[in-house]
Amino acid sequence: MLNPMVQNLRRRRARQCGFSLIELLIVIAIILIILSIALPQMGKAQMHAREMAAIKTINTINTVEVQYQSEFGNYATALTQLGPPAGAGAQEGPQAAGLIPASLASGSSSGYVFTLSQTPTGYSVIAVPKTYNNTGRRTFYSDQSGTIRENWGQDPPSATSPEISK
Repeated sequence: MLNPMVQNLRRRRARQCGFSLIELLIVIAIILIILSIALPQMGKAQMHAREMAAIKTINTINTVEVQYQSEFGNYATALTQLGPPAGAGAQEGPQAAGLIPASLASGSSSGYVFTLSQTPTGYSVIAVPKTYNNTGRRTFYSDQSGTIRENWGQDPPSATSPEISK
């Protein structure tokens, strides 16, 4: 049999183990404060990453337009012409060159919508965010010159928009 004093000490220590409700609430409040600071920054980082992906996609389109032009003698006038053939047994050709993935040939990639159109001197490609200020804050333009231009805002950019600073 243990001494009553030792038993009393053991009971007191058993009651002192663990956290009180106040301590747990303080820890939860600190975590919520950290999250409220971190989440908006994470959203901005994701938006910036989507914008960089859109720029890379425009570079890809410029590259495959040069390939298409060297193979077929003119620039493609739609993204579907740069994409893969539709059917299982379909052959690659001017209407479906197989130079870009089907997902991009549909006109959408990485939170941006891409539009390829013919111009008197070649082609132009425009990229606009699917949801402005969520998937992107900038719109992009490029043409056969390979120069990528941007517009900070919802308005589509043009050949007179400022070049992307590198």
